[in-house]
Amino acid sequence: MGIHEMIRIAFCLRRLPRLTHDEFVQYWYETHAPLVCSHQKVLRIVRYVQFHPDLGPFSARLSAFRNAPEPFDGIAEIWYDNREALETLGKDPEARKASRELLEDERRFIDLSRSPIWAGIEKEIISR
Repeated sequence: MGIHEMIRIAFCLRRLPRLTHDEFVQYWYETHAPLVCSHQKVLRIVRYVQFHPDLGPFSARLSAFRNAPEPFDGIAEIWYDNREALETLGKDPEARKASRELLEDERRFIDLSRSPIWAGIEKEIISR
């Protein structure tokens, strides 16, 4: 099996209680996404994806079938070429500054205490 490994951060997002889902998605896509893009080079980001859930009938049936908990408001995924690219960010003053700026913005729309985040190795099993 031809497996290509990349490092990926997955961030399962829950909105701040004062925001509607639509307000959250609008801010995340129209304000936060451009901010992430502006720091792409210094943060060594290879790929950034926002997964906006479909809150329609199919999603409701899928959740019921799986007896799933309440869905997240979205999932952000960020890819890095390798572990070293991610681990060296803390040693770069510009990368630390960019990370702080993103965190400050996240506090405007994400309930960080209810939004799990983790990093792992992506192992691609099936690809086009």
